[in-house]
Amino acid sequence: MEKITTVEQFNEIINSGKDVLVKFYAGWCPDCTRMDMFIDPIVEAYDKYVWYEANRDDLPELAEKYDVMGIPSLLIFKDGEKLAHLHSANAKSPEQVTAFLDAQA
Repeated sequence: MEKITTVEQFNEIINSGKDVLVKFYAGWCPDCTRMDMFIDPIVEAYDKYVWYEANRDDLPELAEKYDVMGIPSLLIFKDGEKLAHLHSANAKSPEQVTAFLDAQA
């Protein structure tokens, strides 16, 4: 998963015309660490998305703009538009993440 480090980079990525999934996280977040332990096979299985990650503490303006109130959160974008958002309360297990992704198909 490539890391997004600037607002400009984020905007280029979500406007790329591709199906983009951005994981918002923070280094101090235990649920984010737990997600890191199970996310790799999901990234491989759901390769229709180009996966990125953004530290919400480094890019608070993006977290605010896209209603990232809890972390980890997974947001799906296409052509600059947010299509779906898996909020942190529902992103604690591989089953919850895959159910969210399956629902987008």
